[in-house]
Amino acid sequence: MPKDFYAILGVSRDAAEADIKKAYRKLAVKYHPDKNPDNKEAENKFKEINEAYEVLSDPEKRKKYDQFGENWNRVNEQGPPPGGGSQYQYYNNGGDGGGFQFEGDPNDIFESFFRGGGFGQGQRSKAAFKGSDFQSETTITLEEAYHGTARLLQLENNKLRIKLKPGTYDGLVIKLAGKGGPGRNGGPAGDLYITIHVTPHAQFKREGDNLHQTIHTNLFNAVLGGKQEIDTLTGKLNISIPAGTQNGKLLRIKGKGMPHYDHPEQHGDLLLEINVQIPENLTPQQKELFRQLQQSFDTSNAFV
Repeated sequence: MPKDFYAILGVSRDAAEADIKKAYRKLAVKYHPDKNPDNKEAENKFKEINEAYEVLSDPEKRKKYDQFGENWNRVNEQGPPPGGGSQYQYYNNGGDGGGFQFEGDPNDIFESFFRGGGFGQGQRSKAAFKGSDFQSETTITLEEAYHGTARLLQLENNKLRIKLKPGTYDGLVIKLAGKGGPGRNGGPAGDLYITIHVTPHAQFKREGDNLHQTIHTNLFNAVLGGKQEIDTLTGKLNISIPAGTQNGKLLRIKGKGMPHYDHPEQHGDLLLEINVQIPENLTPQQKELFRQLQQSFDTSNAFV
């Protein structure tokens, strides 16, 4: 059964680019291999979603897909013939160097090629076809996504080295033109599509180009303010905790987030969520000091 890329993404055929992107992101999160370990069905669905988005997110490819369907990348459009309908022209490499034409349903083209004998009596079809597209995937760490990295992929009998830019994000699909299957009858080679997965990090959660991190600080830093050392993807950093910091407060550290993929000189921010640690196992003397502190406040409105 031919693939319906619109149905795969759950959008209408006249969907706007923004709606297609939104639908893709939602499905990519749902079927991501990290959320569905050892689930072959989810893995296949994830690949299908990426294939659909790769076509529908590109205006030129989408236009061809709308005209030719699943075989959009295997035919060369020559424009509609007089009187309406579809017309496609394939060039014969032999004989007088001319071509032949096929009119009608584009899905009938391929059947006509392979049922033997071609279109003309005694003439064999030598139509050029693009090779099959290949799909692969690789996984990197958040640190590698931050700094950029390289991967060596084994593609059949060939080794292929790819470089990933700083700011690489989870779900990114990279196209390597001409690295797919060989073309037929002199046609171009197919393309290779590589889906990048970024493993979740123990400390940082990525939100676009921003990084979110929870840090723990003691009660005295929260009340009185103070300095604290934190981890970033570029090393240790000393920050100031403002006096009177509440539990759950967000502190924004400018420029300490992820590099922007297309502009690596630009960075997102680091968002620090403060978790105030309450002292435990106080001695009787320490508890008495807290009671005295409590009594020094008008407890009816001191912390309102």
